[in-house]
Amino acid sequence: MDIRTIKLYLHLSNSLHFARTAQQMHVSPSTLSRTMQRLEEEVGAKLFERDNRSVTLTNAGIEYRHFAEQTLDNWSKLKHRLDPKQDLLRGRLNIYCSVTAAYSHLPTLLDRFRNEHPLVEIALTTGDAANAVEMVRQNRADISIAAKPESLPESLHFIKIDNVPLVIIAPTFKCAVQELLTEPYIPWDRLPFILPEHGPGRLRIENWFKQLGLSANVYAQVSGQEAIASMVALGCGVSITPEVVIQNSPVKDRIQQLSSPVAIPPFELGCCSKKSREDEPVIAAFVKELNAVN
Repeated sequence: MDIRTIKLYLHLSNSLHFARTAQQMHVSPSTLSRTMQRLEEEVGAKLFERDNRSVTLTNAGIEYRHFAEQTLDNWSKLKHRLDPKQDLLRGRLNIYCSVTAAYSHLPTLLDRFRNEHPLVEIALTTGDAANAVEMVRQNRADISIAAKPESLPESLHFIKIDNVPLVIIAPTFKCAVQELLTEPYIPWDRLPFILPEHGPGRLRIENWFKQLGLSANVYAQVSGQEAIASMVALGCGVSITPEVVIQNSPVKDRIQQLSSPVAIPPFELGCCSKKSREDEPVIAAFVKELNAVN
């Protein structure tokens, strides 16, 4: 068991996708598979349940993830204490955000931090923005870029970085959805809607339905705003999504925006961290740079 193996395991325990972890950690899929098999032999327990369609953590895998996170954190702190160049911060910053935020907001946030702390290793995990707060609560990320929930947990600190408008999106090409949109008045009650599975985006849409007194015609419930944009671009339905998602989407030419009959409040986008961990050197340094910019 070594630090590299622990890093591979932690990435895989978050992604639950062998091919994605192999690509992002710059190893071959066969090397990753063999490394995880050796780790399971050393631990003496099965860490993953695998089939042709999914990967999940076993109970032993969840326990080992806590151990691995603590071990990697202790290793980073030890290297920092032993390093003779005490003026340069070292360590690892685990960041979670959506694919869109990785393009639209993260580079600007990291520019100043990386200039000030070039030896800090940045580990980025992307996924559904609706999971961002929970990733920090579970210590699976040090910092997440998240839409502020209506009820922010007391244990978390939130620094606002932007207001993100929400827009109604629909396909542009000829399809059943487009035919409904050609009627004199948009039949909101008959349009098929694609909804986020959970999170602030889901609450925004549900409140919008209530304001209009609609009984929603739900076509699908999807994880991730990027996937919602793709389904709209395929003509499956309409949705309400952050405007920035469409601006950065490869299918934006197949999507149009519709006027909303009622105002849709924007998201407050910000960086989330655990209050109990803000004395940790790397997290404290990031929060300091973030406050300096804002």
